[in-house]
Amino acid sequence: MASPPKTGAGVDSEGNRIRLAAAAAALATVGAGLGLRAVAAGDVAKYGGDALYTLLIVALVVLGAPRMTAWKAGAVALAFSWVVEFSQLSGVPAELSRHSAVARLVLGSTFNAPDLFWYAVGASAGWLAVASRTGPGRSRSA
Repeated sequence: MASPPKTGAGVDSEGNRIRLAAAAAALATVGAGLGLRAVAAGDVAKYGGDALYTLLIVALVVLGAPRMTAWKAGAVALAFSWVVEFSQLSGVPAELSRHSAVARLVLGSTFNAPDLFWYAVGASAGWLAVASRTGPGRSRSA
C-alpha cells in the first residue's frame, strides 16, 4: 500500500515550534513593558523599557528567522536598537514622533547615551533566552 502524499504540514516543525515560542516571548515582553510602566516610574521604567525594547526585537528577529543563532539574533537586535538611538541625533525621529504615537514608541525622540547600555542588557537577555531554548550541544544553522 502506498503512503499518502505529503501535504507540507509539519515540514519544518522545529521552525514552527521556535516561531511559536518567539511569538509568545514577544507578547510576554510587550506585557512586561506595559506592566513595568504601570508599576514603576523614572529610571526604572525608562531603562527597563529600553532593555525590554531590545528583548522584543530579539523575539521578532527569531520569529522572522527561526534558524538564526542566538548570538546573531542578539547582535541584530542590538544593532537595530543602536541605529534607532543614533538616528535620534538627526532630529528625524523627534519630528515623526510629534505626528505619530507609533513612531514615538518605535523610534523615540531624543538621544540618550545611557540607553545604549540598556539595549545591550536587553540583547544579552535575549541571547541567553534563545541560547537556553536551543540547549547545549544543539545549534541551529545560520
